[in-house]
Order: sequence, then structure tokens, then C-alpha cells
Amino acid sequence: MRLSSVFTIAGTFIAAGVVSLFAASFAVTMIEENSEIGVRRALDEEGLAWAEVHAGGLQVFLTGTAPSEASRFRAVSSAGSVVDAARVIDRMDVQATEGIAPPRFSIEILRNESNISLIGLIPVSTDRDEILDRLKAISGEDNVADLLQTADFPPPSGWKTALEFGMESLENLPRSKISIDARRVEITAMADSPEAKRKLETGLARAAPRGLGLVVDISAPRPVITPFSLRFVIDENGPRFDSCSANTEVARDRIIAAARDVGVTGKANCTIGLGVPSPNWASAAELAIAALDRIGEGSVTFADADISLVAAEGTDPDLFDQSVGELETALPDVFTVHAVLPKTVENDHAGPAEFVATLSPEGLVHMRGRIGDELLRETAMSFAKARFGSDVVHNSARLDDSLPKEWAVRVLAGIESLARLSNGAVTVSPDRIVIKGNTGNPDASAMISRLLSERLGDASRFSIDVTYQEQLDPVASLPTPEECEAQIKAVQTERKISFEPGSDTIDAGARKALDDIAEILKNCGPLKLEIAGHTDSQGRDVMNQQLSQARAQSVLNGLRERRVLTSTFSAVGYGETQPIADNDTEEGREANRRIEFRVVLPEPTEEVETTLESVERDMATDPETETEEEDIPDDEN
Repeated sequence: MRLSSVFTIAGTFIAAGVVSLFAASFAVTMIEENSEIGVRRALDEEGLAWAEVHAGGLQVFLTGTAPSEASRFRAVSSAGSVVDAARVIDRMDVQATEGIAPPRFSIEILRNESNISLIGLIPVSTDRDEILDRLKAISGEDNVADLLQTADFPPPSGWKTALEFGMESLENLPRSKISIDARRVEITAMADSPEAKRKLETGLARAAPRGLGLVVDISAPRPVITPFSLRFVIDENGPRFDSCSANTEVARDRIIAAARDVGVTGKANCTIGLGVPSPNWASAAELAIAALDRIGEGSVTFADADISLVAAEGTDPDLFDQSVGELETALPDVFTVHAVLPKTVENDHAGPAEFVATLSPEGLVHMRGRIGDELLRETAMSFAKARFGSDVVHNSARLDDSLPKEWAVRVLAGIESLARLSNGAVTVSPDRIVIKGNTGNPDASAMISRLLSERLGDASRFSIDVTYQEQLDPVASLPTPEECEAQIKAVQTERKISFEPGSDTIDAGARKALDDIAEILKNCGPLKLEIAGHTDSQGRDVMNQQLSQARAQSVLNGLRERRVLTSTFSAVGYGETQPIADNDTEEGREANRRIEFRVVLPEPTEEVETTLESVERDMATDPETETEEEDIPDDEN
């Protein structure tokens, strides 16, 4: 082959290669430009102008600083919608943000008779196992559902205190929901009775730590009233309720209004409960009260659907018959009336046939008057001892075999009624039982009325004159925490709690002071109490602190030995850090070696503004917002 032919062929190949190279370079440039333009347009449409686009070959590089991780992800996704996602190279940075705010830690504890459930978020540092162990001790090993989540953030201030208070409260609330966060504990629970509700509310309020917000919502179910009763009396003292029951708030208001119409003044109570014999209870009560008012004096007693209307002696028979007849005609179905017009009792010159039992404020019971036979006397003694105690009952009643056959029932019912009082007397006669006295139970009159109606029957006549006194109420009469603290200080002023030298053993001479303090605390009810130990400045600081702590703990243990409930008490040793006298003198050092009792009262907390309240407040004060609202057409409101 000639040389010219070789050069011709080689030149052709070289020319073709050069043309191909330029064509490929032009194609790559076009792809780069088109990719960069397309990605840039997509980013702009998404409002991601901060992102920079650079194409290199087939790859598309994204650079720039994203305001957040979410924005960075949106940029990558937008680019991937224009070119193959494998060609997108992410070289973007994320703008540094301020430290992430810690989450709101909270626990919601739900408890019923058999199970406990935990829901919420707690710090990692919180001892989760300890919480579960305490709940398992309450409800059983397999009855605790743990749905808690954790977050690695430091616990907020007050978290530990709020959690401890919530856990302690749960022990006494078998049907409850307790919501706990660092600043607030909300308790929703059910109590067995209104009295139990008052005790729980008082105990929780006193035990709440200082500075912790407490919201308590305890409901007491409506009691089952058996028999469902009402007793209305008109006598020389005027009209009044001895007992009143209603099935609804509306029925209660109607019954009280009917009593007001016939002259009842002051506060009138009517217990709302279950067990009503008819939905027409309020109508029947209104009719019976009006009938008794027309008669003049007497009593009307409901025991379920049975109505007993007893007139006073000397009532006009015609008026009595007319009033009873109108009542029987107007009453709703189910209700029946037993009407009694007593005959005038002739004077008995042999003396009244009556039995009297008195209960003194000290708890002593004296029975006198007439009693049927030896068997009844022994039965009455046994019954009274069972109600009041075997060492406080004295019987001087004499036997009388001429008494009515129902005398035994009346005597025993009278003794049982007396047991509902703090002090007073019951007088039993053939035609009437009279109960007078004082009580610390606001429902005592209603309870006695129901008891006598049930025991004695429809035609029974009885009078109840019972006065509620707050100082006799075991809940209302509790001294305030400040009063308890003052009483303890008064004891310590007379008798100091001292210890053996250099020891945490309470001195024998100080045990009487601890006895007196224990008695005060038993009468104070639940309260948050700190027992503080202090020493003088002699010795090392660490040793003094340890000694003061041990002495405070010894006092706490001493109170426990005296059967004081100490679940809300704490023992704290302050060592020599809080002197009250000069440590350079023996008298001063003696004063500084002391035990102090401090009642810890809850501090009021400010209401936390909710997000909705904040928005509403801002809208109310923002003039632009107000203008916008004014410009909205009516048909858009």
C-alpha cells in the first residue's frame, strides 16, 4: 500500500474522532445547561432560592445553607423530580439552630380496682423501675401497664417533688386519674361518700408540697337511700324537715320550694340519692306538705311509697278527714296514705310510762325510766354496750309488765338513734319518741328519721331536735396546720426534746414531750411536716450535719412508734448552719441544739396562660387584627 493511502485513511479517522469529540462535548454541555436550568426553576417554584445549582458532567451539585433540615430535604427532592435522583449530589449545609427546647415531661396515671396504667414522657434520669415497683406493690405484679416514653433531657425544677406527691396520693385513691408535671398535679377521683370526699380533699390540700399547683376534683356517687324517705314536721317550733330525700336536683328544688311556701326559713337540706320508688316523688311530697299545712300541726313521713300522716292531738276531725281525703285523691299512683288522728291521752297518776337514755359529752350513757321485762333489760344493756362501749353504760330502769307490746322495739330504736349523736337524750313514750342533742354529722337528723321510720312503721310519731355543731365534726373541727404548729411549739417551750450527749438517742426525760406532740399530731389530720434537727458549732461540720440528721430521724421514728401517720413527714438535718443563739456561750450552744417542727404549706401558684388564651389576648390587643376583623363582611362571619 502506498504511503499516501495510509495517511488518507489515518486522516479520516482522526477527523471523525475530532468531530465526535466536539459533538460529545456539545451534548454534555447541553445536558449540563438543561439540567441546571430545570433544577433551578424547580427550586425557585418551591421557594428555595437559597440553594445553589452547579452541573458537572451528568451530576448536579446542590450547595448553599439550608435554614432547616426539612428545607434541605425539600431541595434534594425537588432536584430529584427534574433529573435522576442518582445524579443529585447534596453538598448543602444546614443553618445552626438554637438548642432544642426540652419537651414537657408529664405522667398520667389511671387506676381502677384492679389495674394501673402509666402514660406519658419522663426524663431518662427518672428511676422508672422504682415507679413500677411502687405501683406493683399497690396493684399487683401483673396489673401495671407501662406506656411511658423517655427523653434524654434534664428533669425540670420541681419534677421529682411533683412525682413523689402524685405517687403518694395514688395509694389512697383506688379509683382515680392523676396527671403530673413539674409545676402541677391534677387529681380526679371518686370517693365512697361525701364524708370520705371531704377527708380526701382536706388531706390532699394539707399534704401538697409548697409551690406545687394542685387541682382536685373528687366526686362522691349518689348514695342509695333505703328506705327512700322524707319527714316534714309542723309543731310549736314551726315547720321543718327532719329528713329529706330527692332523686334529682329539680325534685329537690321543688320539694324545698313547697316547704318555703308553708313557712320554712333558713337553710333546708335535701339529699339527692338513688332508690326513689316513683318518678313522681316530688309531686307526692308537694301534696303531702300542703295537706299537713292545712291540718295545722303534725308530721308527714315517707318510707318509699308509704306515707304516714300523723296529726297533732286536738286536731279538728272534720278538717283532718277532708285534708286526708283530698291528699289520697290527688296522689300519684303507687303512693298510699296511712293517716292517724291521735286520741287525747288521759292523765296517769301513777307517773308517765317512759324510758329515757342520756349520752353525756364524755361518752357516758345512763338509762332510766321503765322497761318491759328482764329479757328486755338485758337486751337493752347488751345493745347499748355494743354501741357505746361496755364500761360507760349504766342502767337504772325499773321493770314494768304493763307496757305496750311494741315497747321493746321502741326502746331499742331509741338507743340506736342516740348512738348517732355526740351527746343528747332520747325519750320513749307509748305514743312518741323524742330525740334531742348535738352531733358532728350534718346528716344525722335524716339518718335518725330514716331509722325510726323503718323500725317503727308508718304510724310512728317521733320528734327530732338535733343540732349540728362544727366543733364535733371530725373533719371540720380539725385544727389548721398553723394551729398544730403553734401547739407543738407550746409543748417544746415547756419540755425540750433532748438527746444523750453525742448521740441520737432521745433522752428519757424528753419522752413525755414526744408523747404530747404525738397526741397533737393525731388530732391534726394529714399535713406536710418537716422535722428539722440542729446542733451547735462544736465539732466538724460534716459530723454535726450527720448527727442532726440522725436526731431528726429518731424523732420521726419515735412518732411512728406512737402510731402517728408520718407518710407526709420528712426528717432533715441542718447541722450548725442555722443557729438561733451565740455559740460562744454554753446557754447559746444549748439553745442551738434543738428539734424544730415546721408545717410545709403549699404556695399559691399563678395560673398558666394557655395557648388559646394567649392568642385571644394578642388578637384583642393587636390593632391590625381588630381592623381586619371589622372589615370582614357579615356573610363571612
